[in-house]
Amino acid sequence: MATDPTARKRRPIRFGLSARLLVLTISFVMLSEVLIYAPSIGRFRQSYLEQKVAASHLASLALLVPEDQMVGKEMRAALLDHAGVLAISLRRAGRKELILEGDMPSRVDKTVNLAGSGFFMSILQAFETMMGGGNRKLRVMGPSPKNAEVMVEIVVDEAPLYAAMIEFSIRILALSLMISFITALLVFLSLQWLFVRPMRDLTASIIAFRDNPDDGRRLIVPGKRSDELGLARRELAGMQRGLRRALIQRTRLAAIGTAVTKINHDLRNILATAQLVSDHLETTQDPQVRRVAPTLLGAIDRAVSLCKKILGFVQEGNTSLEMTRFHLRPLLDEVSEVSAAFRDGATVLDYRVDAAFELHADRDQIYRVLANLFRNAAEAGAERVTVKATAREDEAVIEIADDGPGLPETVRETLFQPFSGSTRTGGSGLGLAIARDLMRGHGGDVALRHSGPEGTTFVLTLPVETQEAARVGVALFRG
Repeated sequence: MATDPTARKRRPIRFGLSARLLVLTISFVMLSEVLIYAPSIGRFRQSYLEQKVAASHLASLALLVPEDQMVGKEMRAALLDHAGVLAISLRRAGRKELILEGDMPSRVDKTVNLAGSGFFMSILQAFETMMGGGNRKLRVMGPSPKNAEVMVEIVVDEAPLYAAMIEFSIRILALSLMISFITALLVFLSLQWLFVRPMRDLTASIIAFRDNPDDGRRLIVPGKRSDELGLARRELAGMQRGLRRALIQRTRLAAIGTAVTKINHDLRNILATAQLVSDHLETTQDPQVRRVAPTLLGAIDRAVSLCKKILGFVQEGNTSLEMTRFHLRPLLDEVSEVSAAFRDGATVLDYRVDAAFELHADRDQIYRVLANLFRNAAEAGAERVTVKATAREDEAVIEIADDGPGLPETVRETLFQPFSGSTRTGGSGLGLAIARDLMRGHGGDVALRHSGPEGTTFVLTLPVETQEAARVGVALFRG
C-alpha cells in the first residue's frame, strides 16, 4: 500500500522526558532572570541619574573662582558636556541659583525626584523609559553626594540614558542565556543520571518482562539505592519474581487441565469398565477375591472422584456467576439434609438462622463452599459443625466451626494451595482451593481463623451493597 508522503510531515514531534526537563529548566532559569532583571534595570537607571547629579555638582564647583577670573562661554559649554546635562542649578538654604545653562529645550517632559524614588517606583520609571524610546527631556532633582544640604537640579536628554539601558539589557540577556544554558545542562545531566536513566531501565525491564515473562534473564536486578527509585526497583524485582512463579504455576496447571480434559473421557470409560468388571467380583465364591474386592472398588471410586475434582478445578475459572438474592436458612437446610450421608450421620450440622437473613451471590456456588467445608469437618472426625453469621455494614460474615482434632501445623500455610492442603490420606487437596476461588470470584474470601485441639474455625466474607445489606444480623449458635 502506498503511503502519503505528507503523512510524515504531519506527524507531531514528540519530546522525551529528557528534552522536556531541559526545556523546563531553561524556562524556569529565564523566568528567574526576568525577576532579577526588573529591579536591576530600575537600579541601573537610578544610578545613572545619580551619577549625572554628582557630575553636575562637580562641574558647578569649577565656577567657584575669583570674580577677576571669570569662566568663559566655551569653558561653560565644556563643563555641561562633561557632565552630560543641558542645565545645572543648585538650591542652597532655600535659594535657587542657575549655575550653568546650555541649549535649553522649549519644554521639559517629566520631572524626576531621586530622593522620592522607591523600589517599585524606580522599576516602573525604568520600564517607562524603555517603552518611551528615549525621546524626552527630563528635569532631575537629587541631593548632591558631596553635600547633602545642596539640592542639585539638572535637565538631561533621555536618549543617552535609553541607549545605556539598552546596552545594559543586552548584557543581562547574554549573561542570562549563558547562565540558563549552563544551569540547564548541569540539571539535565544530573536528572539524566539520577532519574531518567534509572526510569529507562525500569521501563525497559517492564517491557522485556511483558514480552517474555518466562525468560529469567529479563528479570530486573535489585539495586542498592536507598531512595524512592531504589525502592521501586526492588519492589519491581520482587513483583516480577512473584508474578513469574505464579505464571509458571498457572502454566503447569493449565497444562494439567488440558491433559486431563483430553484424557478424561477415555479414562472415565476405562474406569466404568473396571467398575462393571469389579461388580462381578462381589458375586464370586472365591474367598480371596471377595476379600480384596472392596479394596479394589474403593480404589476405582477414588480414581473416578479424583478425575472429576481435577477437571472441575481446571474449569472453575470459566464459570460465570448467576447472582441472585436468596435466604441463607433454606440453603443451610439443604446442606443439613445431605449431612446425613457423611459418616452415617455421625456429624451434625447445628444452626439457627432468621428467615429474613439474605445473601446476594451465586446460590449454587455458595452451596458448594458450605458443603465442602462441612464435608472436610466430617471427614476429619468432627461430631458437630456450628455455623454463626453476622451482617455488617459492607459485608456478610459466615463463621463455620467444628469440634474436630484441628489441622496440623505443617499444612496451615499451604491450606488453600491446590494439591497441598489435604490432611487425609488419598485426599486431592483441591476442596479448599476451589472454595477460595469461588469466594474470591464473588469479591469475598475464605480464611482460617483458628485451629487447635478444640476444633477448627473458617470464616467466609461476602461484600454487600450498603443499602442492600442484610436487615437482620443473627448470631447462630450451638443448640
